[in-house]
Amino acid sequence: MGKHVEASRAAFFAKLVVIAGVGFGFRTTVKAATDPNDVQGLQVLYTSLNSPSQLIGWKSSGGDPCGELWKGITCQGSSIVSIQISGLGLSGSMGYLLSNLGSLRTLDLSNNNIHDSIPYQLPPNLTSLNLASNNLSGILPYSIGAISSLNYLNISRNSLSQAIGDTLANHSALSTLDVSFNNLTGDLPPVVSSLTNLSILHVQNNQLTGSLNNLVGLPLSNLNVANNHFTGWIPSELLSIPNFVYEGNSFDNGPAPPPPPYTSPPPSGSHNNTKRAPPSGYSPGSDSPNNAENKNGLTTGPIIGIVLGSLFAAAILLLVLVFCLKRGNKKEIAAQASAGSFSISSHEVNIELHEPGMKPTATQSDLKPLPSEGVAVERSHGRNGSMKRVKSPITAASYTVSSLQSATNSFSQENLIGEGSLGRVYRAEFPNAKVMAIKKIDNAALSLQEEDNFLEAISNMSRLRHPNIVSLTGYCMEHGQRLLVHDYVEHSSLHDMLHFADEKSKMLAWNARIRVALGTARALEYLHEVCLPPVIHRNLKSANILLDEEFNPHLSDCGLSALTRNTERQVSSSNMIGSFGYSAPEFALSGIYTVKSDVYSFGVVMLELLTGRKPLDSSRPRSEQSLVRWATPQLHDIDALAKMVDPALNGIYAAKSLSRFADIIALCVQPEPEFRPPMSEVVQALVRLMQRASIGKRRSSDDSGLGFKAQEHDASTAAANDLL
Repeated sequence: MGKHVEASRAAFFAKLVVIAGVGFGFRTTVKAATDPNDVQGLQVLYTSLNSPSQLIGWKSSGGDPCGELWKGITCQGSSIVSIQISGLGLSGSMGYLLSNLGSLRTLDLSNNNIHDSIPYQLPPNLTSLNLASNNLSGILPYSIGAISSLNYLNISRNSLSQAIGDTLANHSALSTLDVSFNNLTGDLPPVVSSLTNLSILHVQNNQLTGSLNNLVGLPLSNLNVANNHFTGWIPSELLSIPNFVYEGNSFDNGPAPPPPPYTSPPPSGSHNNTKRAPPSGYSPGSDSPNNAENKNGLTTGPIIGIVLGSLFAAAILLLVLVFCLKRGNKKEIAAQASAGSFSISSHEVNIELHEPGMKPTATQSDLKPLPSEGVAVERSHGRNGSMKRVKSPITAASYTVSSLQSATNSFSQENLIGEGSLGRVYRAEFPNAKVMAIKKIDNAALSLQEEDNFLEAISNMSRLRHPNIVSLTGYCMEHGQRLLVHDYVEHSSLHDMLHFADEKSKMLAWNARIRVALGTARALEYLHEVCLPPVIHRNLKSANILLDEEFNPHLSDCGLSALTRNTERQVSSSNMIGSFGYSAPEFALSGIYTVKSDVYSFGVVMLELLTGRKPLDSSRPRSEQSLVRWATPQLHDIDALAKMVDPALNGIYAAKSLSRFADIIALCVQPEPEFRPPMSEVVQALVRLMQRASIGKRRSSDDSGLGFKAQEHDASTAAANDLL
């Protein structure tokens, strides 16, 4: 009996071992099931959506979407191919890392309350994108144009604005396009005619203008252009579309005029069409009743009338030309934005701004852009009295000097929060309790630059949209003043955190420093590789990296370089572009500044994060005063690195993480610009470093979350030269 009981116990424990083994094996398999890039993309999306409880199973860190069956997620193997989370009442934004989802084919976030703009980086291989019925604002990002595989695109019922532009180029696979119920302006762009598979097009309830000629020849079976500002004749080819809605426009009456030599139908005035089908009795290609008697040509009378009318028109045109030439020495009209402006499609509608003293301004509590958000023509008078016309939209609000004085207590000393080469920065609190930062540009500093470019600089700066960039929300140009209104970042700058706040610097753990570097790198990647043309920061330094309460970085002064002369050579001065200690060698030697010069400055900032030292420090021994010169020879020496690291970290860091961080620095601060990596590669290297740090943090027994000891072993054995 005892032997039987013992045998039963042995069998029972054996089963437990098998079950435990199976369970362990299953857990291991699940943990490795989903592509790490996909996991990180979902984690950022989840956090950006404010970690909603509706997304059952989702996590902000760790987890396995495919193995754990996260709500709305469909996988094939280890890759996420579909995200469908429509109608869940989600809020927040879409985040900045959707591009990580390289295998995603379907993304449906429709019927929620998601706000902000559409991210500039989207999943690159989507075939279906549905963002309808949210609170999205801003413009159509160029990144939509990069998704050539799109078959279905629905961004209806949002608050998108400005022209469609060339966003839809290279979309020959697109069969359904719905941009209805937005605030889109301008004409239907010529690129629409290249959508050779488009069968459904809905653009109703926008502010679109021009004709429908670009739609001729498309295989449309469902077309809705209602409630816009379209004009001209409806092309006869469109009238044969089975489902065609076009009421609420100002089309000319009747079918389109027949081609020459026939005359146009007699004018009968414009009206708001309410028809949903071709006019009764009309068939495409048929002659209008008024031309039925003239099939063989015009009579002599009409010919003489046309000739005389043409001569009269030519005479009037000649008089106008002479008049314009006489006025040419007084006015200069620039039909093209300068090289610092963003690309704007040639068909954009031009609306002229009033003079600064005449145009409507924001009240003290008004923080929204002016009604003329799509303004495309700006007028400013230069010192030579010439008039400059700039084709760039301004999306920032216009403020009065009095409203900014009131918000800053007349720019009092107690509200002064910083000072730079162009002027001082003040904290401003408006009556609606909104806190902003006001940069008051020194007139003496601006006089050294091209003052006429101020409006254009505002236009460019106001269009920069990135979570790691301080947004420009307003400006003021009254009474000779030049002021910029920015979002206010409450906490501190990276410079102050590292060099002037001993207690706070201890809070900036190693992993937090990697996050600061990564966020700043993402901001530069956006400026260099997303904006067209690229935006060079020119003044990248730790003082311009602002940290919020969660130590997320926000890069300031982006776009201010547009106020500088449009030349590559500049005077080398700490009060001019760049700051001594951050400037790349090529700038110091020749005055040439490029995106690769920004990369160098970013490498210096990384050195600050690594060592806790200033770029230039005269209080140190002579050989250690220049941070780059002192640190560069030691970046590949493990023992030297351990001595270089910021003492405020108290040894809480991973040795290999430190080494890889140093490898990235070494690439960024190379003397030759051509050998420095683009910021997109730096971002990817820091992403991998962050992932490894997260793995190490989970393995660590340190519950403080500040990091882990140097002896903690990193699972990855990638070589340093594989970082980039």
